[in-house]
Amino acid sequence: MMKVLPGVIVGGLLLAGLVACGGAEPTVPEPTSRPVKVFLVEGGAGDAVRSFPGKVNASQRAELAFRVSGKVQEVLVREGDLVKEGQVLARLDPADYELVLEDRQARFDNSQSNFKRARELVKAGNISRLDFDRMEAEYRSATAALSQARKDLEYTILTAPFAGRVAQRGVENFEEVVAKQAVIWLQNINQLDIVIDLPESLVRSIRGGVSREVGNPGHTEPAVRATARFQGRGDQTFTLQPKEVSTRADPQTQTFRATLTMPAPTAFTVLPGMTATVSLDLSGLVSVDSVKWVPARAVQADAGLEPRVWLLDPVSMTVSPRKVTIGRLSGSMVEITDGLVGGEEIIAVGAPYLAEGMRVTRMAEREQAAPRADDPN
Repeated sequence: MMKVLPGVIVGGLLLAGLVACGGAEPTVPEPTSRPVKVFLVEGGAGDAVRSFPGKVNASQRAELAFRVSGKVQEVLVREGDLVKEGQVLARLDPADYELVLEDRQARFDNSQSNFKRARELVKAGNISRLDFDRMEAEYRSATAALSQARKDLEYTILTAPFAGRVAQRGVENFEEVVAKQAVIWLQNINQLDIVIDLPESLVRSIRGGVSREVGNPGHTEPAVRATARFQGRGDQTFTLQPKEVSTRADPQTQTFRATLTMPAPTAFTVLPGMTATVSLDLSGLVSVDSVKWVPARAVQADAGLEPRVWLLDPVSMTVSPRKVTIGRLSGSMVEITDGLVGGEEIIAVGAPYLAEGMRVTRMAEREQAAPRADDPN
């Protein structure tokens, strides 16, 4: 019997396997889509009207305090009370200040008499000029001290500097307070301010100020048409007038605070601290050909070293290149002066790895981490 070596058996098995598989081609896996971070380009016709959440403030408000220290004798108002301008709100015990006033009055009377006598004596040469100057100084000092004592007594009475509503009171009767300690918070609710936060991208696109000349020279009207809606009032809107816009961004949110004002509604109550929805029609401020700002990482160079961005087709989820013209660089954003009209979605992170027609997927928000400094542009 012929002996079969183990190596021959193994080789035969391998050969048989290769013959059996020789007719099948290897399967190529389907290309997977690349996850990218998408940026929505500001602008377009839809951006002419924007809505922002707003917070209602009183247009005039004050923290009222006594200008002297003492014991509260009586507080004459409660929270929510309407008060008139000049109305007495609270009083301090005036006893100590009345005593000081009597003492200052006595010193004033004495120094005044001495000064009048010295004025006659110095003319006759009966006293020296030095003595007269000393008595005159004492008289002037006593006059100032008396005036201050009278003022201090007046300061024991706290009055309303304007008509409004008592928002809060911080003291009760018989409490000790110190000078300049806030005791009553007063708000004028006849005129309301609504504060909103404008994003940096919107402020960049605004040209001019909050008003423009119309008709006769020197006559201005708001270029921003703004309205407010309040919860529970349906579609009822109230016209707002621009009041001021901050030129310094909030360090945390990088937004700019804008304040608009309106008369308080009479049909229902709106109080400071409530919320409103503000709609801004920016068609009078935003240029038709206004520039767009996009992340600098979204702009790549093509084979000819021309700048381009990758546009996303949200239907097919594929990308295509778009040539752009770039302008200024501000932080992590770059100005696009031509090539984008607004409303496009472009690739902000992952652009260096794309090709025309490549399929992509949107990163989940939690996956869209801030890019590292050593990532390729």
